[in-house]
Amino acid sequence: MKTIDFSYFIERYNAGEMSVVEKQWFLRELEGNEKLRNEVNLRKRTDEILKHQDVISLRSKLSKIENHRKEVSQPVKNTKKSAYIKYAAVFAGLILIGSITLFSGKNLSTEKIMKRYYKAYEPPTSQRSAQSGTDADFTLALEFYNTHDYEKAAILFNKVLDNKPNDMQTVLLKGVSNFEEKKYPEAKQSFGKVIDDKNNLYIDQAQWYLALCYLNTNETDKAKLILKLIGKEDGIYKNDAKKIIRGLK
Repeated sequence: MKTIDFSYFIERYNAGEMSVVEKQWFLRELEGNEKLRNEVNLRKRTDEILKHQDVISLRSKLSKIENHRKEVSQPVKNTKKSAYIKYAAVFAGLILIGSITLFSGKNLSTEKIMKRYYKAYEPPTSQRSAQSGTDADFTLALEFYNTHDYEKAAILFNKVLDNKPNDMQTVLLKGVSNFEEKKYPEAKQSFGKVIDDKNNLYIDQAQWYLALCYLNTNETDKAKLILKLIGKEDGIYKNDAKKIIRGLK
């Protein structure tokens, strides 16, 4: 039996780039493979270390500059040299502070969060093909959705739901369409319906977009509750949720 090289899939999983179907397969593999789980966790920790490497490097440089300043500190005749070192240390300190702010993501505005983390949901190709073959309204709605005509897409997704009210993929797509149109109350209703259903493949996405809805309507506490929940689960938005929470503190 051929052994699977999981390296490619680990990178996609940790980066949150897997489709719903691909993620479900990978999570099943994780359940029965302790070695694979350890490798995933190791790479996550490695990524975090690399992200903060620049800050660590700057902190080390700052420490060296300060130590050097103390060693060469002399009376008046070395005033220029001491002043130079002093200003160099201050400058390095400012860089360090700026870098720490950058990496920690503090004071993120909703606008920055949306620009950095938001991306419209993309239906898996296989599911699009399967459903579009039997539903002309869904096919047309999806065409509008993929060309970013979200107003028309929402109208047609709603028409599909008149006949298939429990089609959770369509409910999610209608929610994202309304989200794109900044119709947040309607979007919240759709995402809440997907979450309440509890028996579908789109709960991760619905939780994520619902949290973003709350951020856009200045309901930060509600957004934090959902983001914390996402951060505790092994979903595709886990890492981004944690980063946003740190930025909102």
